[in-house]
Amino acid sequence: MNLLNLRLTFVSLLLLTPLLLVSCNQAPTGTPVKIGYMNCNSAAETLQRFRPLTAYLQRELGVPCEAVPVDTQDFEERFAAAEFDFGHFNSLLYVILKENQDIELLATEMRGQYGSGTAGAIIVRSDSSIQSLDDLRGKRMLYGPQLAPTGYLAQYDLMLEAGLDPERDLAYYAIPHGSFKHEKVIYGVYFGEYDVAAAPALDLELMIRDGKVSADDFRVLAQSQVIPYCTFGAAKSADRQLVDKFRRALLDLTPETTVEIDGEQVRVLKSAWIDGFEALQDQNYDPIRAMAKRANMPPYQEF
Repeated sequence: MNLLNLRLTFVSLLLLTPLLLVSCNQAPTGTPVKIGYMNCNSAAETLQRFRPLTAYLQRELGVPCEAVPVDTQDFEERFAAAEFDFGHFNSLLYVILKENQDIELLATEMRGQYGSGTAGAIIVRSDSSIQSLDDLRGKRMLYGPQLAPTGYLAQYDLMLEAGLDPERDLAYYAIPHGSFKHEKVIYGVYFGEYDVAAAPALDLELMIRDGKVSADDFRVLAQSQVIPYCTFGAAKSADRQLVDKFRRALLDLTPETTVEIDGEQVRVLKSAWIDGFEALQDQNYDPIRAMAKRANMPPYQEF
């Protein structure tokens, strides 16, 4: 190759390089893969919390991804209507979706002292005269949302196992309105509005960690066995290669994994309030199934 040809080749590469860089940095194009995220407190918080995770999944899957906030009560209906192929939801919703929609388990979220597990606790103020579950007769109790496995189901089941019927033996029980229901449950007992509360062990742990309440403020009357925490699942109709990539991307996440959001490198797990993901088996959710059957709750309710 003569000197003139070398120069022409060099100039061509210089002209082509910016085009290559632009192509490599462009976001994937095509129909977005929609991921339904169960609202924990609010839709705005859900979108903010999972934006980096969605960006990470888009990068790893090589297809555009869109986060869709979904109310807990609406999740099955919207999933059945094929509004999204992938979802992030609590473990009771997984049991419901597995039973009714044959959803595929992908990975289970790890967070707090129990890792990929969590538990439901029945708590009272430390200065309460209530000393046992039997003392709950005639008392006022505050529960979390009805489809919350460790904010309602686990505590309801604990009472049934102790020979108590929450519908008959409690003087009154309620579920808080609006957002941040689990915190409201704990504060409801803390400020003395209710005698007893159905508190997720994780939420109590986090509120103590953040200094919102003190461990000395409460006494735990009973705690359920540890059951799986929040879960990712995929529709059976989803593309198999995409499903495998999705699962691998979740399991490969580390605390150091980052994505660029608004010009800044953001830690994906930290933004999502997650410690990591674990590959559990469907049978790990059997204790939740047993609780739901005893409590006559979805997907096994009989009227």
